[in-house]
Amino acid sequence: MSKQNITIRLEPEMVAKLDQLAAAMQRDRSWLMGYAIERYVEEEAWQVKAIREAMQKVKDGRARVASHEDVSRWLESWGTDDEREAPECK
Repeated sequence: MSKQNITIRLEPEMVAKLDQLAAAMQRDRSWLMGYAIERYVEEEAWQVKAIREAMQKVKDGRARVASHEDVSRWLESWGTDDEREAPECK
């Protein structure tokens, strides 16, 4: 499959930073943008897949979890005189 050109809009400050980084890496701007987008997309795709798999495990009863509220209350108690025990996973 051949590569395609796309257009994006960036603030002038970001373009300047991009150009500085490209010069430091001895690459051109388009290579750096392509590299950055590829890395971002791969990382996000991995994360979305991991979240979906985990949610399916919870739905199927193959994973034990604690509620967001219980974990939040526990974390908020850290460092206080009334620090709570870690919530139980169910």
